[in-house]
Amino acid sequence: MSEPIVFISRFRIKPGRQADFEKHYRESLPPIEAGKPDTLVQLAYVNEDQTEVSVVRVFPSADGLDLQLQGSNERSKKTYQFIEPLDFEIYGAPGSFAMEMFKKVAGSGIPVNSLPIYLGGFIRLKSE
Repeated sequence: MSEPIVFISRFRIKPGRQADFEKHYRESLPPIEAGKPDTLVQLAYVNEDQTEVSVVRVFPSADGLDLQLQGSNERSKKTYQFIEPLDFEIYGAPGSFAMEMFKKVAGSGIPVNSLPIYLGGFIRLKSE
C-alpha cells in the first residue's frame, strides 16, 4: 500500500495584497481540483492579522505530490505577486520529482522540513 504524503507550505502575504491573494487563491482552486485528482485535500488558513497563509495538501502517495508539483513553477510566478514563501513541510517520503524541487527550494534559502517515515494513522472521509 502507498503511504500518504502531507505537504504544508507557509507564506507571508505582501502588505496590501490580502484581498488580491484571496481572489487569486479562490480562482486557482477549480483547475487544481479538476486537473490534479490525487490532491485529496487542499485547505488554506490565514492568521488573524492576515499577514501569513498556510496551505495544507494531502495526497494518497508520493506520485500524487509529484503530479501536484508539475506545473507549479508557472503557478508560483503568478502567486508570488501576492505572497512570499516562508517554509515548507513534507510528511512522508516524496518521489524523485518532488525531491528535486525541494532540494532547489532548500538551496535558495527557504527552509524545508521533512519527516519521511510514515508511522501510521487514518483519514476519516466523513464524521459518523
